[in-house]
Amino acid sequence: MLMKDTEMKNVDGTMVSIQSAAKEKGTLVIFSCNHCPYVIAWEDRLVAMGNEALEKGIGTIAINSNDPNRQSEDSFEAMKTRAAAKGMKFPYVVDETSAVARAYGASKTPEVYLFDAGGKLVYHGAIDDNAEDAAAVKTPYLRQAIDAMLAGQPIPMAETKALGCSIKFRGA
Repeated sequence: MLMKDTEMKNVDGTMVSIQSAAKEKGTLVIFSCNHCPYVIAWEDRLVAMGNEALEKGIGTIAINSNDPNRQSEDSFEAMKTRAAAKGMKFPYVVDETSAVARAYGASKTPEVYLFDAGGKLVYHGAIDDNAEDAAAVKTPYLRQAIDAMLAGQPIPMAETKALGCSIKFRGA
């Protein structure tokens, strides 16, 4: 995993890296933010899957790489409020230079990366095929990838196109 040991400030004030968030069965890395309508549309599903992944031994970390000077809703204070309101049991951290997002090649929010226990990327892309309506989802990409990974099965679709807002890179 790229930049896995880069420490980033979590909403609880601690410093967390992707490596420290990893668990024995894998790691789910979510590039997210507060203001993007796509993040907001998928957020309840994404938080539920992130919390569930933790319970199943998959480390989960949400990373906000957006420049809060370009989107005030992406400030650290707003992140703390959002994490508490949504019941995130996993770290929600600030990528203060956007270097982690750049290293991963992330360009959207939300954009997810699922790594297996050995650190191999097994899924990258969107959460599912319908941001607007959870009841109308036909293909739950991330859930299928997590379930297949935990079962030791091939991932049905290892890559999908991430849909969302562009990351507002810092220093860009």
